[in-house]
Amino acid sequence: QVQLVESGGGLVQAGDSLRLSCAASGGTFSSYVMGWFRQALGKEREFVARMSRSAGSYADSVKGRFTISRDDTRRTVYLHMNSLKPEDTAVYYCAAGLDYSVIDRSYSYWGQGSQVTVSS
Repeated sequence: QVQLVESGGGLVQAGDSLRLSCAASGGTFSSYVMGWFRQALGKEREFVARMSRSAGSYADSVKGRFTISRDDTRRTVYLHMNSLKPEDTAVYYCAAGLDYSVIDRSYSYWGQGSQVTVSS
């Protein structure tokens, strides 16, 4: 079993930056693909970014603005968000799985979610 705890959300203005953290306990962290997803009010959950031990990719909507990174020693994955826009407002979830996937149901473990609100 893997437990994921997120931190770092909050209220920011458009153009600001924010960093989300997701700390893992249990399991072999380095063997997991780590993903970030988000769900805006009234919308379906969507893929944001993913990272294996050696590769990462992003949704087109965040490419060039968001960066995913991981520190296997600290068992933590990060989502660095720059140039935030009001449309980035959502609850952000980190997830762990074994498949390098953009599909949320491919991930077995989920954090509790962290609210990010971007005002215009």
